[in-house]
Amino acid sequence: MKNVVVYTSNTCPYCTLAKNHLDEQGVTYTEKNVQTDKEARKELMSMGHMGVPVVVIDGEEIVGFDKDKIDEALAE
Repeated sequence: MKNVVVYTSNTCPYCTLAKNHLDEQGVTYTEKNVQTDKEARKELMSMGHMGVPVVVIDGEEIVGFDKDKIDEALAE
């Protein structure tokens, strides 16, 4: 079972696409909304990212909604 975390915001359409894709794949993930969760925002910034979505799969950071990279990381 992969450890998957998705950093999102309320108004991000690509965040919705990323979450929908993970749902379709049956992947369990933790959502961290940087708009409503100050700690999540700090975490994201400490990783060097300012935008969302960022999908972290077993430590691998995927910036933006990159379906191929997400699928590849899930398959490893």
